[in-house]
Amino acid sequence: MGKIVSISNQKGGVGKTTTAINLASNLVDLGKKVLLLDIDPQGNSGSGLGLEVQSLNKTTYEVMIGELSAREAIQKTFVPNLDIIPSNINLSGLEVDFLGIEKKEFKLKDALASIKESYDYILIDCPPSLGVLTINALCASQSVMITLQTEYFALEGLSQLMRIISLVQSQWNPSLALEGVLLTMYDKRTNLANQVADDVRNYFKEKVYETVIPRNVKLSEAPSFGKPINYYDPDGVGAKSYKSLAEEIVGRA
Repeated sequence: MGKIVSISNQKGGVGKTTTAINLASNLVDLGKKVLLLDIDPQGNSGSGLGLEVQSLNKTTYEVMIGELSAREAIQKTFVPNLDIIPSNINLSGLEVDFLGIEKKEFKLKDALASIKESYDYILIDCPPSLGVLTINALCASQSVMITLQTEYFALEGLSQLMRIISLVQSQWNPSLALEGVLLTMYDKRTNLANQVADDVRNYFKEKVYETVIPRNVKLSEAPSFGKPINYYDPDGVGAKSYKSLAEEIVGRA
């Protein structure tokens, strides 16, 4: 049965989608079958894998409102054994669609129940918010991975995210665990990055991955070519970092 992991942080631009795409692709390289589920209305996970997401009508939105089953919305990617349920701007209307709906926090969990045994990992790319979409992701997941940028404002808002995780644990998903904290956009040359990294490791201890993701131009370029970093720049430092992360996650498991 597949392990469902949400990749979350309410701050934007901290590497959630970059991590979702590249971790998924590198887990596949380790022999895993992976589903990437995009619940961000921006749809960047799909476009980062070469899909024209805005023209699609089989997306996370149709799954969440019950028009399609999760299996019906699954699309193959060019990466063998990496499937995706993409999203697009239609998903931004879900808050309104769910007004007055009972047990709306469990819509995603219910949808994934029939397919989770088909994958080793289901990775959920969360939006930069703490609304109904992220709550659904956390309720459906066994664990949550936090991506944390090693810059000044990185720790701001982290306490809010941890409160939401605690809320989900207490009200809807008591088995939800912290999968790990991933330091992203790391520049070892700066004192600030090193200080943030030290602070995070002191607080989260062994939950912080040994692997850090460096600030890297190729990682920023790869989505515009619709490719994960291990296809776009396989010998670069970004590809090596995400390969190391995938190995660390599988090793921890």
